[in-house]
Amino acid sequence: MLQILGITAPIFILIGIGYLSARGRLVSAEQVLGMGKFVISFALPALVIRALLEKPLEDVFDATYLLAYGIGSQAVFWGGFLFARLVRKDSLSGSALSGLGMSVSNSGFIGYPIVAMVLGSPAAVALALGMLVENLLMIPLALAIAELGRQNGGGLRAALLDTFMRLLRNPVIISISIGLALALLGVRLPSVPAKVIEMLAMASAPVALFVIGASLNGLRAGGLVKDVAQLSIGKLLLHPLAVMLSFQLLPPVDPVLRVAGVLFACSPMMSIYPILGQRFGLEGRCAAALVVCTVLAFVTISGFIGVLT
Repeated sequence: MLQILGITAPIFILIGIGYLSARGRLVSAEQVLGMGKFVISFALPALVIRALLEKPLEDVFDATYLLAYGIGSQAVFWGGFLFARLVRKDSLSGSALSGLGMSVSNSGFIGYPIVAMVLGSPAAVALALGMLVENLLMIPLALAIAELGRQNGGGLRAALLDTFMRLLRNPVIISISIGLALALLGVRLPSVPAKVIEMLAMASAPVALFVIGASLNGLRAGGLVKDVAQLSIGKLLLHPLAVMLSFQLLPPVDPVLRVAGVLFACSPMMSIYPILGQRFGLEGRCAAALVVCTVLAFVTISGFIGVLT
């Protein structure tokens, strides 16, 4: 138990430091936003490029991992969507956002620091593979369905095109493309740019955790018990269990990557979840779920680490 706390406690202490710093007005909302943009635009892309160049491409790309993580995430997305739509009689947009919250993790800001502490360098490889699933499959699918509930036919094509163009400008997608191209060409970076990338990559975990904590300041979790309960159970329990089952049913994967995939699925939903919900008038629900899931994740992640290791 002490070994597990030695892994998870520093993660959530850093989140707590970020929260207290924002609450005590040591950092402003604009500063937190700037730090978040630094992580998304520089630190995480550097981490992905380093992961793709550290090993031969055939050792990095794992189709079974992508399939297992994708199938597990899709199963939870559609289960959450159908439960919200058919049982709870939610709107199409609300059901899509529920499915999204249950099936897409905060891989870069919480998942990677945790997996890196448990497994070390393989965490970066699993991060790159998981973000392919999240950014190219899960998020576009959920937003397309949510837009379908918001539009009356005519604006759907424009919404889908806008989503696609946003993906092309996504720094993580750009970094994956650059990393894959360099790996395919067998290019090795000179020492100076390689060191810059390494330094940026090392900054991703602590800054990301601080930003998560600071972002939780001011969010409220009251009045939405049923919504928050569905999202919390789906994200913190069903998603990792579904990914774990997918790995069991598919051909064998490197055991280290299998543990990484399940731990990434254990993470709460992405930090921009309330921002995505705002477009559909669901920011309150999404913010409440983010707060509760981030707090409860300390217990569930610790439990999964104990089972897996």
